[in-house]
Amino acid sequence: MIKVTNLSKHFDKVIAVDNISFEIKPGEICGYLGPNGAGKTTTIKMLTGLLKIDSGSATLNDISIEKNYPIELKKQIGYVPESGEMYSQLTSSEYLTFMGNLYHLDEDRIKNKIEKFFNYFEISNYKNTRISSLSKGTKQKVLIITALLHNPDILLLDEPLSGIDVRSQLLIKNLLKELAESGKTIFYSSHILEVVENLCDRVIIINEGKIVADEKIQKLKDLSQQKSLEEIFSQLVNINNIESVTRELSDLIKDDE
Repeated sequence: MIKVTNLSKHFDKVIAVDNISFEIKPGEICGYLGPNGAGKTTTIKMLTGLLKIDSGSATLNDISIEKNYPIELKKQIGYVPESGEMYSQLTSSEYLTFMGNLYHLDEDRIKNKIEKFFNYFEISNYKNTRISSLSKGTKQKVLIITALLHNPDILLLDEPLSGIDVRSQLLIKNLLKELAESGKTIFYSSHILEVVENLCDRVIIINEGKIVADEKIQKLKDLSQQKSLEEIFSQLVNINNIESVTRELSDLIKDDE
């Protein structure tokens, strides 16, 4: 369970996250949407302890993260960052073994899980390849495996499908639904509206640091009389000039003068 109350974060004079509150219960996959710079990644980084909270509070599984991010809580979350840094000189197998050791998993269990994850994600050929030599999509799969390796109760996902092939995207989306059914709490931030609409039952939309919607997708459609999440998103964040800008851009590209 994730509970956020009046959470705020400032960078100098810029308010990145402005007094937001929400609660995500076990078994939910909650989408987190917003334009670039809206505050999505900042929110997730505060929930993972990577950024200090300026004001407000947050608890994950009833454990507060306000002062020192507790070790006990780290065991309960899995995090996929938007652009993750890994130890590039390690092979993917070495990196995952190292991460498993950090979570104090049994050596045989680590080895068995890594082998099976590699098979399921079709990256067995890269288990002895240095991370620095992996493609973006393969690196992303390693990050996702890292987040799942220790069977966390809470998943914090920031653009987790970036660069991943279609087969693996389908596999991961189905897996997330299964994990939610088993009681995991999943907070899913993305720019890909179609994925969020198909995967999540509920969405939180943030714009300029403030939450502008927090509701079940179907109820948002009913209230806004819009047919898709894309139309709802455009309405709530005031994207009302896409067609005219598109025409102007097209004319600019075709202008040879």
